[in-house]
Amino acid sequence: MTFDLRAFLVMVALIWMTLVQPAQAQNALGSSGLNVPATLVAESQQVQAGQSVTLAFVMEPKPTWHGYWENPGDAGIGMSFNWDLPAGVSIGKPRFPTPDTLLISGIMNYIYKGDYAVLVNLIISEKVPLGSLPISVKSEWLACTDEICVPEQDELSINLTVVSKDAAVSLDNAFNAYREALPRPLGSKATFSVRDDIFRISIPLPENVDITDPHFFVKEDGILDYAAAQKFNRDGDKIIIETGARGDSFESINGVLKIGPQRGFAFKAIQGDVTMSGTAIAAGGGDGGNFIGGDGQSNTSLLIIALGGAILGGLLLNLMPCVFPILSLKAMSLAKAGGDQAIVRRDALAYTAGVVLVATALGAVLLGLRASGAAVGWAFQLQDPRIIFVLLALVTAIGFNLAGMFELPNVNFGNKLAQKDGAVGSFWTGALAAFVATPCTGPFMAAALGATIVLPPVAALLIFAGLGVGLALPFLLIAFVPAIRRRLPKPGPWLDSFRKAMAVPMFLTSIGLIWLLGRQIGTDALGLSLMFLLLISLLLWWFGGGQMNGRSRGALATMAVIASLAGGIALLPNEESMDSQKRATASTAILPGEPFSEERLLELRASGRPVFAYFTADWCITCKANEAAAIQRTETADIFESANVAVLVGDWTRPDPVISRFLEKHGRAGVPLYLYYAPGAEPIILPQILTVATLTDLVNEPVATASFTPSKI
Repeated sequence: MTFDLRAFLVMVALIWMTLVQPAQAQNALGSSGLNVPATLVAESQQVQAGQSVTLAFVMEPKPTWHGYWENPGDAGIGMSFNWDLPAGVSIGKPRFPTPDTLLISGIMNYIYKGDYAVLVNLIISEKVPLGSLPISVKSEWLACTDEICVPEQDELSINLTVVSKDAAVSLDNAFNAYREALPRPLGSKATFSVRDDIFRISIPLPENVDITDPHFFVKEDGILDYAAAQKFNRDGDKIIIETGARGDSFESINGVLKIGPQRGFAFKAIQGDVTMSGTAIAAGGGDGGNFIGGDGQSNTSLLIIALGGAILGGLLLNLMPCVFPILSLKAMSLAKAGGDQAIVRRDALAYTAGVVLVATALGAVLLGLRASGAAVGWAFQLQDPRIIFVLLALVTAIGFNLAGMFELPNVNFGNKLAQKDGAVGSFWTGALAAFVATPCTGPFMAAALGATIVLPPVAALLIFAGLGVGLALPFLLIAFVPAIRRRLPKPGPWLDSFRKAMAVPMFLTSIGLIWLLGRQIGTDALGLSLMFLLLISLLLWWFGGGQMNGRSRGALATMAVIASLAGGIALLPNEESMDSQKRATASTAILPGEPFSEERLLELRASGRPVFAYFTADWCITCKANEAAAIQRTETADIFESANVAVLVGDWTRPDPVISRFLEKHGRAGVPLYLYYAPGAEPIILPQILTVATLTDLVNEPVATASFTPSKI
């Protein structure tokens, strides 16, 4: 499959539209001022008991406005119905006409631009008496142009008459055209497969059926990459389609194959083996197979920009506190090298290999989890307290080793890898640096990682590799720029003191991990975990004592440490107790906030309140620094309270698919993300480094207002 690089704008701006609950936002225009007004009509005003009658929601969008198919695609919302039916009357499933596509900045929408009708069957029981039959329904839908969206609703009613079985019934001929627009059902089932981020489906269709500008629509969300190019092959009496996949959690799906204007076939597909065969035919969908970004940039330039942002973001990570302790290990190896060109270059390349390999591997795991349907993002591994506990034990052991408690030649423990001399030690130091760097998100990095949400897997892996190159870049410069290398200090007795000093940042990292673990599992469980950490420390001290006395205790110490790690992991608390700990600590904030949800955000915006929404995690150093320096400050809380600013907090410390999807919609693969919604104005994405003035100026300075649209959440 040929991958396309699309929607680069998605990673630097708010997405054009997002799912909302229009029931919570009333249309201020009233039914007479709807942008996509609806009329409820019946094919016949008379209906016989024991029979059915077809009703139609006739939708008539105003110029430039459109409505949505039952699966709206990447954005929008489908139509909903809340019926009020008399006893003995039931309703069938709504049937939608074949939709059109609308692609804006890489966001694919399934829409109706012109007039259309949604049909439903009304089934009348034999027991329904003759006479009046009032039918009413409250319907909600989303009306949009290419720029704004308005949730709309109306209460529609119609009064039918139940007549005797020998009474004459007249039909409305307009329903013939309504039915012509519906996709025709196929008699045979289709077969689909999902493998390696590629979706293929084989649809039975007679060879003599002409196809013009085809497109495949799927009713179930979460299986297709809607904006991906669709390839069509004809192989005898079947059409084979290949496109991008998002997940494979469905055993069967329902879809519509559009073969021309208002011409389509509806079918059900089951899982099976599908191979691309036959002869290619022209594809539709508005992308022509070679997407050019909304700003006119080519695929190559988009990739270069994203890769450049990843390298620059990785470079700036070296200044972040989450990476500095591991860099101290690399600084020691450079000091030992004493400026020897061959050794320094060898170690720098090995270090770079470790960083790039682990960064790419983490990216591959991340993409794999997303492909399996999981909503995860960057630093997903630190959402698991078990990994935090293992990392805590590893960093603590490295700290004790640097302090001189024990040496490593005879013990097979994880930090041995990072403390070896030579290329092997440099490689594992780089691997460890990349692993612990994931809690940090710096400037340029958010947009670059956000690109991996919409880029094909191969291009996304290049972005992760670029992040690793940026992280390793300082040591590459030292190794290959003689002017810098000449400034390295010469080895000498001072190295032993320097080594012990480097234990301090390691222990500071341990303290940070202890705090993070306590935030996730609570103080009671943290105390038990620290008992196991103390046991590991005592085992290392016992091992070091044996070394000083000439006794080898490596094998026994290794087994004991592994057992202690396993015990600490096994006794970590469950998710329910961790959630209660979170609720207990949330109420103590200087600037309290409500848990984030898109429904609550929409409700607050519809009420006219300004909203500050921020997305954080306990393992995110940048997030915690911003909270301490700007968000959780009395000055900020006082200003927000006086301006009646609502605060929504998206806590991503542990996996949360709702927050993950919202971050993705805003082009982010991780936290932090800060959004401010002034009443009636478009949302503002705030910088990743906040100050009190950054927040208070939002309230104090006037903001240009516009009509509230749910696409701006």
